[in-house]
Amino acid sequence: MDKNQGTAERTTFSAPFLVICVLYVTFLILSNLIAGKMWAPFGDVALPAAVMLFPVTYIFGDVFTEVYGYRRARLVIWLGFGMCAIAVAVYLITIALPYPAFWQNQEAFATVLGTTPRVFAASLVGYLFGEFSNSMILSKIKVATKGKHLWVRTILSTVVGEAFDSAIFITGSFAGTMDGSVLMQMILNQYLFKVCFEAVFTPVTYWVVGRLKAIEGEDHFDEGVSYRVL
Repeated sequence: MDKNQGTAERTTFSAPFLVICVLYVTFLILSNLIAGKMWAPFGDVALPAAVMLFPVTYIFGDVFTEVYGYRRARLVIWLGFGMCAIAVAVYLITIALPYPAFWQNQEAFATVLGTTPRVFAASLVGYLFGEFSNSMILSKIKVATKGKHLWVRTILSTVVGEAFDSAIFITGSFAGTMDGSVLMQMILNQYLFKVCFEAVFTPVTYWVVGRLKAIEGEDHFDEGVSYRVL
């Protein structure tokens, strides 16, 4: 298996890379789509339904960075950002379209697919901070540990990335509209659920990473890579 260095990057994209890229973007868009549905998994603890899917995007992010390196992970992160922005734009344009008098579902349609500029901005900013910090930390720990102890870097990177995402999204979306203690509880509930999700699915991450490295013949180490976001 070749251990590609940061300066020896492929210029083509393999079929497995494209498949997981499509899955990543799909899960990301679906997460945003179902975020308005509230879920009560533990009594009175309320979480958005998106917590069932959004942590999966961090697993995909770990896989991209671990197997293909930070540069290609950065490409996928920006691709996800762009596709989410396009999806929201399409939702808002569709909601604004004139509708016939017999159409009785406009309000329900707008409730499900609509969003405010504040929530949209908080979502995208939280996503960028979370995903980039996750990818950078995993990449640096991999180089520092010479590729050993995958579970350490996947969990530690998630601990930081999900902290950024949860804090930025919840604060940006709801600060000033509710009591501070409630706001902090929402952040903590989402954060703990997402981190625990990642930890529980660590064996799945190991399996996917192992299979991809074997199929691709690639195990990328980001030595000498510039951790810029653009």
